[in-house]
Amino acid sequence: CIPGRMTRRLSYFLTERIDCMYYYTYQNKKYAALESLALLSCSPPRTDEEVTFLINRPPENRRASFLVTDPRQLTAKTDGVEWLDSRRIEAPVPDLPEDIRHRLEAGKLRAINFRHPRWEEIAANANRRRPIRKRVNLLAVGDVGGILLMALKLLGGECIGSIGICDLNENTVARWVAEMSQISWPWEYESLPKVEAVLPERLFDCDVFLFAAAKSVPAVGSSVQDVRMAQFAANRPLVESYARQARKAKFDGLFAVLSDPVDPLCKAAYLASNAGEDGQWDGKGLLAEQVQGFGLGVMNARAAALAQTDLRYLTFLTDGRSFGPHGNGLVIANSIKKYDDQISQELTEQVKTANLRIRELGFKPFVAPAVSSGAMQLLLTLREEWHCGSVCLGGIWFGVRNRYTANGLETESLNLPDELFQRLKETETTLKAIL
Repeated sequence: CIPGRMTRRLSYFLTERIDCMYYYTYQNKKYAALESLALLSCSPPRTDEEVTFLINRPPENRRASFLVTDPRQLTAKTDGVEWLDSRRIEAPVPDLPEDIRHRLEAGKLRAINFRHPRWEEIAANANRRRPIRKRVNLLAVGDVGGILLMALKLLGGECIGSIGICDLNENTVARWVAEMSQISWPWEYESLPKVEAVLPERLFDCDVFLFAAAKSVPAVGSSVQDVRMAQFAANRPLVESYARQARKAKFDGLFAVLSDPVDPLCKAAYLASNAGEDGQWDGKGLLAEQVQGFGLGVMNARAAALAQTDLRYLTFLTDGRSFGPHGNGLVIANSIKKYDDQISQELTEQVKTANLRIRELGFKPFVAPAVSSGAMQLLLTLREEWHCGSVCLGGIWFGVRNRYTANGLETESLNLPDELFQRLKETETTLKAIL
């Protein structure tokens, strides 16, 4: 910045710059930015005023809005796995004014991509209050869906008001509605969520849409080595169809994917919902931060189960982490502070193949995934608590510890050992090669 007195003119395309910052007003809201934007300039916000930070990046394949946890996120040109260790973000650290810095440190600074076609809508709805008890609609009550439904019915009374279910088999829907209606605490008949049938065309009249449909699952005993990737070709057109329906309905809730393979299906849903009539990305569908995959939770739980029975993995219970996809590319860290690459690699392999032990017993491994990845992580999400889920990171969906806050989606940032970070980079490359 050039020191000296600056004049302020209330005209478009001309801004006031204070300490290398630009301040704007638009539709009675105040904004800050590190560059000149086509908005009306204004004075800096008062301490008691809300302010949103505007960034200016290509909008495709990235979050349109997020909680800022490190100043480098405001200058970074990319948002890959480096964001899981903000020290590794190759971007200059901006000299933020004290007020903006305090908001960031307090977890109260939201960033919105000014270049996103729907940035105004995002800004207008940023602090919109949703009901405490949400409406959840579940597509498909098969193996996973049925267990998921039961867990949400029993555990979700605090944050779920009702659950709508939809399935191609009408008798399946009727059966589950009847069964769920007969589950209640005596004399507290309204304490658990009500379960009811929902028509396919009303699936997006809700706060949360759960995609648990699967066109086919390799049979127990089949020769398929990677069951999850074998499902991708079959399930991709299905999730894309419902993503386009979400676009048409202007759905603004959470689009959650539980079907395998979770991570590439999330990206497929996002891309399909944002494809215009010409097939090109137009940003008029689901926001990247609206789409989350729930597959990592069971991998984290499997690691914990192993750590409880094998002392070599004990540190996972206090300082371990899980990253990446529900399948090939999974990364389990035995500890962040005392990372051991060999132990972590062994633990990862045992977690990754744990589902095969269930198949060897003659069963499909769907109970733990439905509860640990599905119900538990969804309830933590609705409570705005830390949970395991796949979120948009560098143009792919990547499993991390994250949470939704009042000021946007936050992903955990840690001081990651070099060996661990290299594993994350390899997984990033693997996922980019899929879609």
